[in-house]
Amino acid sequence: MRALRSIAVIAAALAVWEIVCRAAHVSPAILPPPSQVARKWWEYLVTGELPRDAVATLLRVFVGFAIGAGLALPLGLWMGARDRIYELLNPIVQLLRPIPPIAFIPLAILWFGLGNPPAFFLISLGAFFPVLMNTIAGVRTVDAIYVRAAQNLGAPARTLFWRVLFPGAMPSILSGMRVGIGVAFIVVIVAEMIAVNSGLGYRILEAREYFWSDKILAGMISIGVIGLAIDTVMARINHRLLRWHRGLEHA
Repeated sequence: MRALRSIAVIAAALAVWEIVCRAAHVSPAILPPPSQVARKWWEYLVTGELPRDAVATLLRVFVGFAIGAGLALPLGLWMGARDRIYELLNPIVQLLRPIPPIAFIPLAILWFGLGNPPAFFLISLGAFFPVLMNTIAGVRTVDAIYVRAAQNLGAPARTLFWRVLFPGAMPSILSGMRVGIGVAFIVVIVAEMIAVNSGLGYRILEAREYFWSDKILAGMISIGVIGLAIDTVMARINHRLLRWHRGLEHA
């Protein structure tokens, strides 16, 4: 029922868009109607251009996210579990965290040139801080009752970390990963508009240069659909991995 309501809302919005474009005689170069966008999207798909661009974009997202999250997770666990390390590194983290990855584009091009390397750098940077901050917060906010119980039972530091702190921080870690891959997907579109010559972002920029508004919107819709699919997969993964945590909450 919820899915049907969502589909009905989307269909109503498309109908209003189509009516407004045709009734107001809006120039297709400015705002094409959904029917024209759908035809262009289908052409974009059947020519094989859309699948190639989507694969290129997703490859960059997953590689960049793996690098960013792979660095952020152990560092976040370390900073969360060790107060001295947290006090040492937190100032530089808080200094760098507010800087948007897009601001690093000139440096990324200077350091890595054009192509995939600067895109990987920017995407990993976009994914790094959400995963890092959520991991730190997750470890530092584990219920003290669990920690004291493990200590009273004589658990060594290693066991305390892997059996108490890490599982207790898992909800925050997975939330950070979900946010991080969303940010990575945003950053990859910007990076493809600047530094590479393939992918959905590059194709939208190319369409803008030729005033292909219908192709711009077709690319934007493709980004939205792929982003929704990625977020849905991450939500399913979180739901499956945190079944034990929900059981504790309801116990």
